[in-house]
Amino acid sequence: MSQIYGNGVALTEKVLDYLWQRQTVSLNNIANDDTPGFKSQYISFEEELNKRIKDASKAKHHPKRTVYEAINSTRSRLNTTWNESSRLDGNNVDVDQEQVEIVRTAYEYQFILSSLNNDLTRLRNAAKTF
Repeated sequence: MSQIYGNGVALTEKVLDYLWQRQTVSLNNIANDDTPGFKSQYISFEEELNKRIKDASKAKHHPKRTVYEAINSTRSRLNTTWNESSRLDGNNVDVDQEQVEIVRTAYEYQFILSSLNNDLTRLRNAAKTF
């Protein structure tokens, strides 16, 4: 989205992308539950985003612009869980945990979409008064 909406909308857009990726990885883990030797995967994002925003907000010149760039340059990382499996085939996917993750991600996604919709509605209503 355009930078005209500010860092909040840019952050919301980035978080929605992350949640979509997290949902996709969880679904892939479940799909590979019967694949011998498959190791579950997960997406990391929050720590890198937090670090980049903190570093950018300390900038003396144009901190809003720097935070915007920090948000847009943050990328999620696909990680593999290498812990031992209790299964004989070496697969370490925990389907129950993945299903919990899918539901949690869906709720977070709905919440963020609702929040974005409310923000844009407020902006639209504010613009109508002019």
